[in-house]
Amino acid sequence: MGRERMSSVDTAWLRMDSPQNLMMIVGFQVFDSPVSYQDLCSLFEQRLLSFKRFKQRVDSDASGAWWINDRKFDLARHFIRVSLPAPSGQKEMQALVAGLATEPLDPERPLWQFHLVENYQGKQALVTRVHHCVGDGIALVAVMLSLTDSSVAGAAARKEAPSFGEGDGALETNPWRPYVKSFERGTLSAIQATGSIWSKSMEVIANPDKLVDYAQMASQVVKDALQIALMPDDSATSLKGVPGLSKAVAWNEPLPLDEVKAVGRALGASINDVLLSCVAGALRNYLASQGEVAETCELRAMVPVNLRPLDRALELGNHFGLVPLSLPVGIANPIARLREIRRRMDGLKGGYQAMLAFGVLGLVGMAPKPVQTYVLDLLASKATAVMTNVPGPQQAIYMAGSKVSRIMVWVPQSGNVGVGVSILSYNGGVQFGLITDTGLCPEPQQIIDGFAPEFEKLVLMLGLLPAEMFIDSSLDPAVFEEALFGAVGSA
Repeated sequence: MGRERMSSVDTAWLRMDSPQNLMMIVGFQVFDSPVSYQDLCSLFEQRLLSFKRFKQRVDSDASGAWWINDRKFDLARHFIRVSLPAPSGQKEMQALVAGLATEPLDPERPLWQFHLVENYQGKQALVTRVHHCVGDGIALVAVMLSLTDSSVAGAAARKEAPSFGEGDGALETNPWRPYVKSFERGTLSAIQATGSIWSKSMEVIANPDKLVDYAQMASQVVKDALQIALMPDDSATSLKGVPGLSKAVAWNEPLPLDEVKAVGRALGASINDVLLSCVAGALRNYLASQGEVAETCELRAMVPVNLRPLDRALELGNHFGLVPLSLPVGIANPIARLREIRRRMDGLKGGYQAMLAFGVLGLVGMAPKPVQTYVLDLLASKATAVMTNVPGPQQAIYMAGSKVSRIMVWVPQSGNVGVGVSILSYNGGVQFGLITDTGLCPEPQQIIDGFAPEFEKLVLMLGLLPAEMFIDSSLDPAVFEEALFGAVGSA
């Protein structure tokens, strides 16, 4: 009774745990005003536990993995109160989060846990840990948004929240749909890498007479499969190696999202391109401080790409693929680096690599664990980092009557990958988070602190351009681009 087979993809994520890298999505949020532990308990009971996965544990046998109801479920086992020594600031909070990121979840219980933290900068924070087999970033952010309201009044009006759970039509009856819809719109721009290809795939399947299109797709699939199979190693740096058992986390003050958008528009690039350029620049500066940067240096990041229909964001499970993005950290000029990242991202938009990676996860999830470990460790050895970009709500949200002033999420790594980069936007700001193995990078704050200066360099270089380049809307885009890079090419 209550026994449900876990999908092969989710099983792959379940079995990906290692002592060095636990497959947990870790996040935290800060409350502006005091929030009651009991009020949060009531909120979780009414809303979070509407999702059956949060009351189910995993049972594994020779035939695979299963979700079963936890008959001994106790919310108190999953919602813990902790207190930092007062006064405590960012350093103490980072140590707590890093410690929790290396602490396994109880396999005999549902695979999630929240910690309400007291005395963080005189406020409270909520640290969340959810195993990746429960859901991917898109689904889990949507679930977390379902726990929030747009105002204190909204929270008071929903003391008795309706149950909405998972399944067909769940999103339509979800009272928090406005948040999820806003989240979906942001996600659409973040997953352009495969969106057009996915649509074309569905069109060909629905219209099999389009054999020419089908042949072109098949050719591209073969090409992408070979690129994955024959992918060379990226550059050897101190960030690449065998991780140990200790982690460190870091985060920055948010960048204004409107400014990031403005820079992107001025340079003919997407928000994502601008942010990735800042990441590459910050990594370059860090490696230069270690005496390691060469002009040909490339760091490969595995980037999750959503493959889930966005009207089913609240359904749990994993529905994403991974695409390998090589960051040109060897390029010193910020404008030239941005241009190269844009070129590489444009190249990914025409491929099937995300869907192929999703298929590989499904296959290895059905294979014996040693086979899965071999295949995934081989792929992980080709990368230095995992990097995710998740757009959050662009207005303030409230949980249990308290405004949430900051949200941060850290992406897990697999195999011997020792660096995780997370980008999350919230309430008009964009925040970077970093989690690293301390043996490979003991002070990730050194990298994080370089993100804002890299963005400022882009702004400064824009100031070198003549104003007529932006005023003259009739200027041919190709002419504009040549003038743009000619003006700053020697900077």
